[in-house]
Amino acid sequence: MRTIITGLLFFCGMATGISQEIKGKIINAITQESVENANIVNKASRIVAVSDVNGSFNVEVSEFPVNLEITAMGFQTLTQEIHTSEEIIEIYLQPFAENLSEVVIQSTAIPNRLQEVAAPVGLISKSDLQRGDNTNLATEFNMMPGMYVNQGALNTNKINIRGVGARAQYSTNRIQSYFDGIPLTTAEGALTLDDIDAETLNRVEVIKGPTSSIYGAGLGGSINLYSKFPEIEQTRVSAKSQFGSFNTQKHFMSTSHATENSTVNASFTSLTSDGYRDNGNYDRKSGLVNARLKTSENNSLSFLANFTRLKAYIPSSINEEDFLNNPEVAAGNWENSQGYESYDRGLMGVSYKHYFAENLRNTTSVYMSFRDAYEPRPFDILKEERVSVGARTKFNWDTWLFDKESSFSFGAEYYNEWYETGTFENLYEDFDNRGSILGSRLSNNEQDRNYANFFGQINMALSEKWNLEAGFNLNNTKYSLTDLFTDDEVDRSGDYQFESVFSPRLATTYELSPGKNIYVSISHGFSTPTVAETLTPEGQINTDLKPEIGINYEVGFKGNWLENRLYTEISAYSIQIENLLVAQRVAEDQYVGMNAGKTDHNGLEFLARYSTEILPGLLARPYTNLTLNYFSFDEFINEEEDFSGNDLPGVPKSTFNLGLDLNTDWGLKFYSNFQAVGEIALDDSNSGYTDNYQLLNLKAAYEIELFTGFNLELYTGINNVLDEHYAASVLTNAVGFGGAAPRHYYPGNPRNYFGGLQLSYGF
Repeated sequence: MRTIITGLLFFCGMATGISQEIKGKIINAITQESVENANIVNKASRIVAVSDVNGSFNVEVSEFPVNLEITAMGFQTLTQEIHTSEEIIEIYLQPFAENLSEVVIQSTAIPNRLQEVAAPVGLISKSDLQRGDNTNLATEFNMMPGMYVNQGALNTNKINIRGVGARAQYSTNRIQSYFDGIPLTTAEGALTLDDIDAETLNRVEVIKGPTSSIYGAGLGGSINLYSKFPEIEQTRVSAKSQFGSFNTQKHFMSTSHATENSTVNASFTSLTSDGYRDNGNYDRKSGLVNARLKTSENNSLSFLANFTRLKAYIPSSINEEDFLNNPEVAAGNWENSQGYESYDRGLMGVSYKHYFAENLRNTTSVYMSFRDAYEPRPFDILKEERVSVGARTKFNWDTWLFDKESSFSFGAEYYNEWYETGTFENLYEDFDNRGSILGSRLSNNEQDRNYANFFGQINMALSEKWNLEAGFNLNNTKYSLTDLFTDDEVDRSGDYQFESVFSPRLATTYELSPGKNIYVSISHGFSTPTVAETLTPEGQINTDLKPEIGINYEVGFKGNWLENRLYTEISAYSIQIENLLVAQRVAEDQYVGMNAGKTDHNGLEFLARYSTEILPGLLARPYTNLTLNYFSFDEFINEEEDFSGNDLPGVPKSTFNLGLDLNTDWGLKFYSNFQAVGEIALDDSNSGYTDNYQLLNLKAAYEIELFTGFNLELYTGINNVLDEHYAASVLTNAVGFGGAAPRHYYPGNPRNYFGGLQLSYGF
């Protein structure tokens, strides 16, 4: 009998050692609320537990460490490694971007939930970035209402927000942009996002319309990029290779390591392509390192460094006859000179966050960037060197004012940029088939540009349902120009300082019912002229030139429906812009700026996203958005020609997106998107328009865990399934020199294919 009892005790002891119980709680990472009906799977034994109404769960394990996979409707799947059962663990799930109202927007002066922000904010999430081939970040903005990207090539993109920037010639301007708080926009307003790889991003936030009360010179809006960080405590390595039409190849490698107090992530990207058009070869190499360190209970430090090396040939725009009959050709002079752009570009910054108290914190960032460029063009060869440094500090204070919750934000930013540029003769016509040849110097200039911003904002609860936002920015911008070229008779040297610009903003939100808010806002914005625009044809500084000024009037609605499965937004706005800056073309590569009138930017924007489980384990996320643009010149007289009342060129009259994302528990994903774009005026006189066009893009992916911690993803896709012939970009107000037809058109790519695989291992 004693032997039997001893054996039973031994067996029970063994069972106790074999079977242990983990107790935990599933929490919404954004709202801190409990998540009910989350599935918790022990990946070794496949034992399944379900969280209750309080988010609590119990799951049995036989040994540690153990990997738990947590899935829940409307949330991103998470795998977390557990090492002990001694305490109740808390697991935080990130909502899908379709639960937009739950997302906390970081790019506003005072972070707040999207639904409660009294401004039009667009969001591109990490899952949104997985829909396409990820060869060009800029094209992702075509999926957002109120934005349109003219894409001439992988390295020739013009982004406009609500029509602001539509008349730019070759690049994006009048939009502020930051990457983890580091400025990407130059001191004179030029922006290049082409060489930021989408694989390195966690999400993108876009504030549409004038944002000068936060960022200074941003008449069109602001684009804020946030880098990707590890979400769980582990080390992970990943490698991805993608191949596509036009001999396009992309290779991406990354590694990350995360502990309780620190994270570090490093990645490298190589993207090459022959291009659809002649003289369209593209080669970009880029690397990124970012890290975060919690230095103490109240302090944290973050770091970002990015480097890009690019060499991209330029096919340029073509005339209408070639666009219709030979869209793959390059412009003759660009092909003969084998014109291209090349540069090394880097940026780095350090940010320090300190909590003085639970309700008072400061974030201070210091940063620097550089760009060393060489660009052979048919009319000359351009050399550029730019170095920029700056700092930004912001305080946030949460308190009570008149017995109501209030938040204050205030701070300052200073930015200085040194820029040296020179042009040289291009002797390609003297040497057959050798491309561009460096000749004699034509110009040599140095510029010193700087600006300072002082800003503040208050968010105040007037009642339980009514909130008020008020903010301002005071900007001071100046530059000096030194002409170092003495072989001509023109001295362009001079100093110029714009008058200080005060940009206020006032907005309010009102909760009509739980989950449904209406907002009204009035905001002021401005953009300063570029140095080139301030020069007269004689090379002297035009001291009469003024910044563009705009005021945005807006009313909008943000609401959840059907138990938060459906999220909708609708907004109506009117932006009135005065002192319109017009780049008057006086030579093949010379533009003279002038204040020529006023423009009206009136528009309607609608967005809807829905999320539902149509079958067990099959999540469907349809979405749609619509933009209607009524952009015109209010008063515009240029060289005695009156364009008042004409449509603003370079921006479509409407855009429409309809898409469906399908995600399954067994690893299969499917993405489809249909886009319709309305006609675009080619010039200020509205002498011609592009045709409407429609694009259909498809992608399918399958992810499988080969063994514990080792994942394989296979994917393939088709762009432009309908093989539409369309103008992906237009050069507004193109002029034909020497009797040639004007070259307005950049053809879009025909039907093209891509596919790839990714291997990742976490331990």
